Amino acid sequence: MNADEISLLVRATLAGSLPFPAIVGRLIEEDVEYYRVDYALGAFTFYSPSGAAVVAPLTFESLPAIAARFDAAALKAAILDSQQNGQTFRDFCARAVRAGVQGYTVYLRGKRVTYSGRQGDQHTEWFPDARPDDA
Repeated sequence: MNADEISLLVRATLAGSLPFPAIVGRLIEEDVEYYRVDYALGAFTFYSPSGAAVVAPLTFESLPAIAARFDAAALKAAILDSQQNGQTFRDFCARAVRAGVQGYTVYLRGKRVTYSGRQGDQHTEWFPDARPDDA
């Protein structure tokens, strides 16, 4: 993994200058197997199959506090809005934390995202082009 390239992709994510599918493709090219977004810490962590990791800040200011209760329906609505209407990453993040998401892990090869709440609640969302039997 090239830390400088990962940093460029993080900046593009935060700025909304590249669509999510393009970022995913470039992360795969950079040998990222999975990554974690941690709202409590305010950071992204990218992992390679060899165990290397790159940490980058999630620099959005004034995100709402992470709600104590996990609201899967509100989270699913935010995910759908991003998929169908091109919602910005910043708006998605704000909606996710209001829905009680403390963080999530994107499994690029597994084609899924697992969201987790403060009390251990979880929701797994498959990539639009994937199904559970594709993994």
